[in-house]
Amino acid sequence: QVQLVESGGGLVQDGGSLRLSCAASGRTFSIYVMGWFRQAPGKEREFVAAINRSGGNTDYADSVKGRFTISRDNAKNTLYLQMNSLKPDDTAVYYCAGSPSDYVGPATRYNYWGQGTQVTVSS
Repeated sequence: QVQLVESGGGLVQDGGSLRLSCAASGRTFSIYVMGWFRQAPGKEREFVAAINRSGGNTDYADSVKGRFTISRDNAKNTLYLQMNSLKPDDTAVYYCAGSPSDYVGPATRYNYWGQGTQVTVSS
C-alpha cells in the first residue's frame, strides 16, 4: 500500500529549469530506492535517475548527467528532481517510482509508480 504522487511539471523554455516532487504515502517504509522515469509520445519509457534510501548513492542516465539532480527528504517522504538546462528532448511525462530494493542499478525492479507529471520544453 504505497501511493506516489508527482507534481511540479509544466511548460518551460529551452534552457530553463524545473523542479519535480514526488510525495509518498502509505507503507513508505517499504520503499528503498526511488527513481524517475520519463516517456515521450511514441517512445518507450526510459530511466532518468535513481537514489538509494540514504541518498548516498545515485545514478543518472547519460542524457541528463550534469543537468539533473535527484534528491530525497525521507522525513517528508518526498523525492525531488531538479532539472536545469532543459532541452526540447526532455519533453515527456515524468514518473516517480519506488523499489523495495536498496540497490541502485539497472536490475532494480520498481514496484510502485506515480501517475506522472507532464514536462514540456519549448524551443
